[in-house]
Amino acid sequence: MDCSVVIPVYFNAGSLRPTFNKVSEVLEKHSFVKIYEIIFVDDGSGDASYQEMLEMKNAYPDVVKLIKFTRNFGQLAAIKAGYYYAKGNCIINISADLQDPPELISQMLDEYYYNGIQIVVCTREDREESWYRKTTSRFFYMAMQKLTFPNMPSGGFDFTLVSKLVVNSFSKNFEANNFWQGQILWTGYPVKFIPYKRIKREIGTSRWTFSKKIKYLLDGVMAYSYFPLRFMTVAGIVIFLLGLIYAITIVMMYFMGNVPFKGWAPIMILVLVLAGIQMLMLGIIGEYLWRTLDQVRGRPDFLIEKMEF
Repeated sequence: MDCSVVIPVYFNAGSLRPTFNKVSEVLEKHSFVKIYEIIFVDDGSGDASYQEMLEMKNAYPDVVKLIKFTRNFGQLAAIKAGYYYAKGNCIINISADLQDPPELISQMLDEYYYNGIQIVVCTREDREESWYRKTTSRFFYMAMQKLTFPNMPSGGFDFTLVSKLVVNSFSKNFEANNFWQGQILWTGYPVKFIPYKRIKREIGTSRWTFSKKIKYLLDGVMAYSYFPLRFMTVAGIVIFLLGLIYAITIVMMYFMGNVPFKGWAPIMILVLVLAGIQMLMLGIIGEYLWRTLDQVRGRPDFLIEKMEF
C-alpha cells in the first residue's frame, strides 16, 4: 500500500463525498501512488454520516475502509484508530469538512517520496474564521510554543503526513489523555512545514468547543512540560520570602512604636490570598493524580462497533 488517508468523521454528513472525490482525485494523479486506501473513522456521529460512508464503501469497495466507534471518543482517538489499521507506507490525516485543501496532498507526497521527509506538516498561517476562533487558537498555540515545543507552528496543525516509521515510534507510548501533535514533534524526526490558509467551513458547524481546547492545552502541558510543578515551587519560595519580609517589617515597626496596619482587614486579605494559592496548588496536584489514575486504569482509547475493510 503506497498511501493511506485517515479521515475522522463527526457530524460531517454532506461533506464526506466531496472530500472523498477531491482526495482520491489527487492520489490518482500522483506518480508514486499506485495503490491507496481511504479510511473513514466515524467518531459517534449522530447524523447520516455513516450512511454516506456506506454508500462510498459500496461504490469503491477496494479503496474505502470504514471504522465505526460505539460512541464519541474524540478526534484524537479517531486518528489513532486510523493509524493503527492503516497499511500505507505513509499516512495522511485530513479533516472531513474541506477546510484543509486536498490539493496539498500532492506536495506532501512529493516531500516524502522525493526528499525522504518522514513528517510533513501543513500549518495554518491564516484562517477564514471568526475573530474569536482566531484569537483562541493563537493563544493556545503560543502557550504550547512557550511551555512545551518551541517548533510548534503558531497556527497549529491537523493536516499531516507521517511515515509508518514515525507512527510505529510514537504508537508505543500508551498515554492516556495524549497530545497527538506533541507526540509527532516529540519523535525528533525532521519536519517539513507547508503553510496554507484554512478556508471557511461551508457545510455543518465546528464541534471544537472552547472547553475542548482548554482540555487539549492541559493535556499538552501536563504531558510534555514541568511548568506546573516548577510554578508551584517558585510560587512557594516567593510567598515565603514575602512573608519573611513582612514579618521583619512588622517587628521593626513594633519596636519603633508604630504598627502599620490595624484591624481584621489585612488579616482577611492574607488569609484569602494564601488560601486561594493553596487551592490552586491542590488543583495542580489533583490534575496530575487524576491523569496518573487514568493511566493506571489502562482503559482503551476507543471501542469499535463495526469495521468495513
